[in-house]
Parts: sequence; C-alpha cells; structure tokens
Amino acid sequence: MLTRRLFCGCLPLAATFVASNAFAVGLDCAIFTPERQKAVSPDEAIERLKAGNDRFLAGTSFNCDLLAQVHESAHGQAPFAAILGCIDSRVPPELVFDQRIGDVFCARIAGNFVDTDILGSLEFATKVTGARAIVVLGHSSCGAIKGAIDDVKLGNITAMLANIRPAVDAVKTDGERTSANYKFVQAVAEENVHRSIAQLTERSEVLAGLVKEGQLRIVGAMHDLETGKVTFLA
Repeated sequence: MLTRRLFCGCLPLAATFVASNAFAVGLDCAIFTPERQKAVSPDEAIERLKAGNDRFLAGTSFNCDLLAQVHESAHGQAPFAAILGCIDSRVPPELVFDQRIGDVFCARIAGNFVDTDILGSLEFATKVTGARAIVVLGHSSCGAIKGAIDDVKLGNITAMLANIRPAVDAVKTDGERTSANYKFVQAVAEENVHRSIAQLTERSEVLAGLVKEGQLRIVGAMHDLETGKVTFLA
C-alpha cells in the first residue's frame, strides 16, 4: 500500500522528472530558425530522425503546442532535413520520426521514386532553404512496388510504375517474381531506395555539389508496417 510518507517522499522526485522532461520537450518544440538549422550537421540531422523514431516506438513522442508552432513559423521556415517517402497513409514521415511543424520537408510519391519534380523540390529544400539531410524512405509491403512487380496497367498508374520497373528487373530471386513473394517485394523496395539515392546525385548537380562540400548527407531507410520501426540502410 502506498503510505502518506512514501507518497510525499516521491513528490520531489516526480516534480524533478516532470520539470526536466518539460525542459527537454521545450527545446525540441522550438521552431527551427536559420541559425539553429546551420548548427545541425548532416550527421546530426540523421541522428535526430533516428532518435525520433525511437521515441515513436517507445510511445514517448514529444507533446508540443502545434498551434504555437504554426504562429512561430508563419513568416519563415528552416527545416533540418527532407524526406522522400511514399504516399502510403500508414507511413506519415512526421509521425514515424516524431517531428513537428517546421522540422522537415516531406516529398511524397507512390513508390518514393525520383523524377524531375522531386529533384526540383529537394533542391529547393536543401540548396535554397538549407536542409542538411535527405532520407529516401521506403516501406514494407509497398503497393506501388507490388504493382510494378506485377506490371499493372491502369490509367496514369502505368507510366508511374515504369519508374520502378528498373528496380524490379535488377533483383534476382529463386522464388516467383510476383507480389505474392514477400521477400522479393522487400528486396525490390530496398533496391528502389538505393536507386533513388543514386539518382539524386546523378541527375542533380546541385545535390551532388552539396554532398561533395559536406553540406548534405543522403541516406536510405525502410519503414516496417508491422512494427513502425525505421531501419537505415547501409
């Protein structure tokens, strides 16, 4: 039974924990300014995202005043990272990385592939606005990957899936080459991420220059729909 003495003795400890947690949350809820953005290295930007996914998995996401962030960021933005992800409703980048308003740019397209519009968007996010890292985020059981594997033909989806077909063709498997083969789907999804990473610098002198100067880091990652965990690829 919790005695009055034990309860009272716990109060100072509890107050200290709440105060320190509030302080930590206060820092992470602060809007990114150009000065704060520049102070974050490309490596630190990636570590911030990894720590955010750890909080997401642990159920300890920061509770920020989002309306206050709306007001504070209304006249400018300085996100520390950009994420190229799929449109899948189960993989919202801001949530799985525990980020908030003004923290990250998100470019989303089915199959997280690279085209001219994506390149332009990411050049804006980095060269113009100063983001320090780009994460190409794929995910398990991706519908676009499955559609490319099965060579689906439907309206504009046909042309869209053509962007993913090179990844399908590049992956070898001893099993059936259909969307029913989970391991094959996963392998193609990861290959697609690697190819997207390569295209970002192959097709953009702007991004390639930032990487060469050490001002930008580009990495790939996979989100697991079953667990919510983001695994960064080598």
